Amino acid sequence: MRNSVIDYAAAERNGVTVCGTASTSTPPVELTWALLLGLARGIVTENAALRTGGPWQSTVGADLHGRTLGLLGLGKIGSRVAQVGLAFGMDVQAWSQNLTDERAAEVGVRRASSKEELLATSDFVSLHLVLGDRTRGLLGPAELALLKPTAYLVNTSRAGLIDQDALLDALREGRIAGAGLDVYDVEPLPADHPVRTAPRLLATPHLGYVSQNNYSTYYTHAVEDIQAYLAGTPVRLLG
Repeated sequence: MRNSVIDYAAAERNGVTVCGTASTSTPPVELTWALLLGLARGIVTENAALRTGGPWQSTVGADLHGRTLGLLGLGKIGSRVAQVGLAFGMDVQAWSQNLTDERAAEVGVRRASSKEELLATSDFVSLHLVLGDRTRGLLGPAELALLKPTAYLVNTSRAGLIDQDALLDALREGRIAGAGLDVYDVEPLPADHPVRTAPRLLATPHLGYVSQNNYSTYYTHAVEDIQAYLAGTPVRLLG
């Protein structure tokens, strides 16, 4: 179960032992770039055309080098996404409510003066924030309207950070170039969910954490947790 849905204090009071498993943030970083690159170079469109005998070279890719990458959140995952952006030769800026100039400098990026400045000046925007009272609905209709019509938006963090209906409207109306999503308001997506037919959208079914290494760790640690509990010496206690 995800940490966010477990009341560890209540579990401990009721004599329940809760053990966890380790995880790495590398897979969501990599998926973020898979979505961003897929959008920028029209990978899905070009692959489909090649396989079905469609037009040859029907898209013109968006360059990364020299473009601005805006990160909403510069924590464990956001900072690693930033490093890849810098390696591509991008101008990387970041913003969050608690981000300081010093922290941004440590990562090698600059701090945007406001969320609005970041949205208005970025060519690619990627979200890497925890969902909470302060961040829920962080990007609504007004914020999405600040994005350039040539901008791409990627969210591999939490669906609640973005007003999904407003994003779908922006995609349908062509007010942004495209979006990459890995998280949704309802999961799994119902067969008739509007996300499934939205234009300019590259979407994956919440694969951010799904990798061979992570799954190997999850299952190995789960077995170890059970063995240690049965032996009377619980490990990886959460509380």
